[in-house]
Amino acid sequence: MKHSPTFLVRSAALAAVVPLALAGCGTSAGGPASDGDLRKVTVVLDWTPNTNHSGLYLAQAEGWFEAEGLDVEIIEPGETSGLQLVAAGQADFAYSVAEGLVPARAAGADVVSVATVIEHNTSSLISLSDDGITRPRDLEGKRYGSYESDLEKALISKLVECDGGDPAKVEFTPLVSDDFRIGLTEDQFDTAWVFDAWDTVRLGEVDGLDVETIAFRDHFDCIPDWYTPLVATSRSLLDDEPDVARGFLAALSRGYDEAAADPDSAAQALLEAAPELDPELVEASALWLGPQYASGDWGTQRAEVWDGFVSFLEEEGLTEPGFDTDAAWTDEFLPGGAGDQP
Repeated sequence: MKHSPTFLVRSAALAAVVPLALAGCGTSAGGPASDGDLRKVTVVLDWTPNTNHSGLYLAQAEGWFEAEGLDVEIIEPGETSGLQLVAAGQADFAYSVAEGLVPARAAGADVVSVATVIEHNTSSLISLSDDGITRPRDLEGKRYGSYESDLEKALISKLVECDGGDPAKVEFTPLVSDDFRIGLTEDQFDTAWVFDAWDTVRLGEVDGLDVETIAFRDHFDCIPDWYTPLVATSRSLLDDEPDVARGFLAALSRGYDEAAADPDSAAQALLEAAPELDPELVEASALWLGPQYASGDWGTQRAEVWDGFVSFLEEEGLTEPGFDTDAAWTDEFLPGGAGDQP
């Protein structure tokens, strides 16, 4: 599986949510099962199955959704994103990212984040140790393997600038593929954006490469933290079927709590659902991710994280001023209530 940053989704593609949503008005993503006992629920992944989804697969394997009266179907994304399907009434829940949800809402889709999967952003810049890239300003004169995203360029440039470097001296080289091992070892680029829970683990622990990383979380004084991935649904589902949202999130929270406490069980649940994955990578990744899910209640979001990220987007001209950040997320349906949302 090639796992790449999901900021690849462009605003133009997300704008297609609006006509899809209008076309989907009056449709229902789920409904009672034929025997009337379980409410069928669809959840769309943001990528192919990986350890970010382990709590979902663990909850399904343990029957915790059924215990909440839900029959959950997990769907891998296709040409249409999970947010588009939720906005169109063709799915109940979707894994997504804040940088996808903001332009979707700006385009008119009433999608809402109801939980964050990981408490803090786990992105890093990765390079071979021999290249000597240990801090952002070291990117001067180096080739950054780029997905050619506006958000990506703004973030990398800001990191370099904050560290006293000149962003104009960073060479943004389009990625040929997202196989970062090939890209680094065949000298296609010097550094690239990865997620520590997957590609850093894969390259460093599984493949045994001598790599260096610059973790975004070490630079939140310069760039914003933001939620990636998150779980989203529609405002209409929250308004019309709040018990479905609460039941789904209760089971999902239980899944991620268990994934944090018992990474091996989380890894095995994922491998049973996706046996094509590398067991060594999945097990090491699940172990790394366990402490990252939450330091307190799983899924809880914070107003200052959303506000800081949206402010960055507005400052960089990546979204129009006046975005209603408070309407974009809620903790109300998590076990325990509304969190710190105003």
